[in-house]
Amino acid sequence: MAVFDRGNIRRLAAALLTGASVCAYVATASSAFADDGVIVGDAQDQSKLLLTANELTYNRDAQEVIATGGVRLKYSGYRMVAQRIEYNQGTGRVVARGNIELIEPSGNRIYADELDVTDNFSQGFVNALRVETTDNTRIAGESAERVNEDVMILNNGVYTACLPCAERPDKPPLWQVKAERVIQDGKSQTVRLEKARFELFGKPIAYLPFLTVPDNRVKRKSGFLFPQMSITDKLGFGIGVPYYQVLGDSADLTVTPTFYTAQGLLLHGELRNRFEMGTHTLTFAGIDQRDPERFDAGTSDALNDRRGMVASKGDFKINPRWSFGWDVMVQSDNNFARTYDLKGYKSETQTNKLYLTGLGDRNSFDANAYYFNVQDKDDFELEERRQAIVHPAVDYRYFLPDPVYGGELSLTTNLTSLTRRNQDAYALGTSNRFPGLEGTYTRLTTEAEWKRTYTFDSGLQLTPLGALRGDIFSTDMATQGLTYGSSIDDDAAFRGMATLGLEARYPILFTAQNSSHVIEPIAQVFLRPDEQFAGRLPNEDSQAFVFDATNLFERDKFTGFDRVEGGTRANLGFRYNGTFDNGYGIRAIAGQSFHLAGENSFASPDLVNVGADSGLESDRSDYVTMAAIDAPIGLSFSNSLRLDKDNFEINRMENSVHYADNRFTGKVSYTQVKAQPNYGYDRDRDIIQTSGKIRLDDNWALFGAINYDLNNKFSSERRIGVLYQDECTIFTVSYSDEGNLSTVREAANDWSINARLAFRTLGDISVGSAAEDWDKADIGWQPNSY
Repeated sequence: MAVFDRGNIRRLAAALLTGASVCAYVATASSAFADDGVIVGDAQDQSKLLLTANELTYNRDAQEVIATGGVRLKYSGYRMVAQRIEYNQGTGRVVARGNIELIEPSGNRIYADELDVTDNFSQGFVNALRVETTDNTRIAGESAERVNEDVMILNNGVYTACLPCAERPDKPPLWQVKAERVIQDGKSQTVRLEKARFELFGKPIAYLPFLTVPDNRVKRKSGFLFPQMSITDKLGFGIGVPYYQVLGDSADLTVTPTFYTAQGLLLHGELRNRFEMGTHTLTFAGIDQRDPERFDAGTSDALNDRRGMVASKGDFKINPRWSFGWDVMVQSDNNFARTYDLKGYKSETQTNKLYLTGLGDRNSFDANAYYFNVQDKDDFELEERRQAIVHPAVDYRYFLPDPVYGGELSLTTNLTSLTRRNQDAYALGTSNRFPGLEGTYTRLTTEAEWKRTYTFDSGLQLTPLGALRGDIFSTDMATQGLTYGSSIDDDAAFRGMATLGLEARYPILFTAQNSSHVIEPIAQVFLRPDEQFAGRLPNEDSQAFVFDATNLFERDKFTGFDRVEGGTRANLGFRYNGTFDNGYGIRAIAGQSFHLAGENSFASPDLVNVGADSGLESDRSDYVTMAAIDAPIGLSFSNSLRLDKDNFEINRMENSVHYADNRFTGKVSYTQVKAQPNYGYDRDRDIIQTSGKIRLDDNWALFGAINYDLNNKFSSERRIGVLYQDECTIFTVSYSDEGNLSTVREAANDWSINARLAFRTLGDISVGSAAEDWDKADIGWQPNSY
C-alpha cells in the first residue's frame, strides 16, 4: 500500500481518542501505513499508534479513510474498539459507529454507539454516551456534544456512584441524579447537573436547580457541603451547612454556621495547613446563647451567655526520629466545647499538651507539658484547679549498644515538675485521700539496670540483675488537712535504692499427637533496702495500682516513679502456652508474691493509700491467675483472678468474652471487685460492659453498647442503632445517653440522637456525632471531606 498523508492519520487518531474521552489530551505523532494495515510510529518517536481492522480503505478521490470490522486503535496509552471508523479529509469529520469502547490511560472506560467529531476535536457529537471511572462513578446521557477542548454537555443525563445490579441490570441503582443537562468541565474538573432530581430507590425525593460535584480526579474542591444536623434536649434541633474553601495546594478552611432552635446561631470553623514537615489545624467556635435558662440552673452552661473557644493543633517531623507538636484549647468557660459537641474537643477532660519525642531502634526520649481542661457544670472550675499543671514531664530510655560484662546495661531517667493551684482531697468511704497537694513539686529520677541471662544445657535459664536508682525531690506544697501532714518533707530530699536480683526459669516443652505445650516455672528474688520516705512524699504518678498476673513478675510493681518498691521480695509462679492442630490456643499465668524482709512498701500508707487492700500488703500475697483461650471459630475468652490467700475467696475477677465472624461481632466483660474499705470502697463493685454488632444481611446491621453498675443500678453509657452500608451509600441512626454518679461531671445534654446519610462522591448529611464515630473499615471509603 502506498504511503499515506501522515497528518491525516495523526488527526484521525487524535480526534477519535480525545473526542470520545470528553476532555482528554492526546499527544501527536507522525505515522505511516505498514503493508499489513497496522500504523506504527516513527523510530525517533516513543509514542506509537496501532490501527488494525478487518478492512482498511483509502479513497483518494473522496479523500476518505474507512476502517471496518473489529477496528482496534491504540495510541499513547489509549485503547479503542469500534465496528466502523470513517475519516473525511475534505470536511474534517471523523465518525465512529458500533459498540464504541475507549479505555483511557487512567483506567476510565467510555462507551458510545456513535461518535462524530471534527479532526481538531474542537466540536463533536456522541450518541448514547456512558462513562465509567476508576472509582466506579458512572455518567450516562442520551446524547453528548463537545463544545470545545474542555467542555462536554450530555443531554438527559444520569449520574451515580452505585454499581448496577448484577441480576437485574435494568433495575435503578440505590440512588442516582437525573438532569436535563450534565456539563463536564475538564478545566475546572467539575460535573454540573442542571435541572436535576435526586432519586432514591428509583423514586424522586428532591428537585434541585443545579448540583455541582467534583469529577473523579479532584481531591479538594471549594463549595457548600451537605448539611449537618443534631437533636439534643438542651440545644434543640440544630442544622448547619458547612462551606469548604480551598486556600491553596496546602491549606483549606471549613466554616459551619449551625442554627439551634433553643440557643441560636453557632459559628464553627477549622483552618488546616499542611507543610513540608507536618500539619497545623486552627479550630474556633462561638455563640451568643439566646436561652441559657434552658440549662440546669447554676451550671456553667446557664451562667454564660456569650461562649466561645479557640484551639490549635500542630504535628511536625524534624527528621525520621524526632517530632514535636502541641494541642491546646482556650474557651470562655469550662464546658462550652463539651456541651456543643465540638469535634476533637468534647471529652470530659481535654488534655492540652506540648511535646517533643525521639524514637530510635531501642532508645527513646519523650518530653511533655500538660494542662488539663476539666469540662463540667461547675462555673467556678474547682475540679480544674485541682489538676496538676505539668511543666514538664521528661522520660529518657537508653540501652548501651555494646554488652557490659556480657550483659545488657540500660539507663532510665524521668524528670517531673508540676504545680497545683488548689489541693485535691476528698473522703471516699472511711478513707481520706489526697491525690494532689497545693504547691510545686519537682522530682528527678535516674536508674541504671544491668542483667544477663545464662542458659544451661539442661534448659535452665538464670538471669542475675543489679540496679541502682537515685531520686532528688524538691517540694513546696501546703499540707493542710493531712492527718500525718507533719511527715511530708517540705524541702529538698534525696532517695536511693539498690537492687540485687536473680530470676530462674525452666521452660519444659512436651508434645502430644495433635498439640504442643510449654510450661515454664519461674522464681524470682529481689534483695533491697527499705523504701526511704515511704508514704511521706507526694504521690502523683503511682496512684493507679492493681495487683494481677500481668505484674506478678515485675521488679517494681508500682506504676510510676513517685513510689519505689523496697524490702526483700520473692515471686513464684509459672507460665503455660499450648497450641493445638485444630487451631485452639491456651495461655495461662499463675503465682504468688512473698515479702521476705524489711518494710513492705505496699503496707506503708501514702496520700492515696495506694497499697491498701491490694493483695500485696501482707507478707504472703493473694494468689493471682490469668487464663485465655482462643478458638478458630472467632471466639476468645479470658479470665483474671485474685484469690484470697487464706480462703481462696475472689477478691477481684475480670472476665471477657469476644466473638467475631462474618455476621456477628460482640464483646462482654464482667468485673467484680470485693469491697476495699481501707482503699475507700466500702461495698462490692460489679460492672458489666457489653457491645455488639449483628449483620442482618450484606448491607443491614444492628449495633449497641451498655455499661452497667449492678450494685448502684446505674448505667454510665447506653447506645443502640441501625446501620446500612454498600459501595455507594451509608445510613446509620442511633440513640445514646451518658450518665455520671457525680452530677457535676454529667453532660449538659442527657441524651442525643445521632444519624448519618452519606452518598459517595456527593457528600453526607449527619445528625449529631455519627459522622465522627463512623468506622470506615467495613467498606473502605468515606464521603468526600471537602
